[in-house]
Amino acid sequence: MAKKLIDIDEDALAAAAEVYGTDTMKDTVNTALAEAAAVLRRRQALSRLRRRALAGQFDDLYEKDTYRPKPVDVGAAAR
Repeated sequence: MAKKLIDIDEDALAAAAEVYGTDTMKDTVNTALAEAAAVLRRRQALSRLRRRALAGQFDDLYEKDTYRPKPVDVGAAAR
């Protein structure tokens, strides 16, 4: 990890510490940065899903018989 000298908004830091339940400035900043990175990954994943949906890759899920075939009656085969 690299050390950086930065100016931090004290009110924002206190609010973030309350939200994340962190006790130290380091933990608060690292948690906030990790959460921001997680938000980015979720946005990217949703974007990929949206592109796939627009391309019609999930259209077969609209029809129940397409993705969930009817069960085979095992007893009928033995008769």
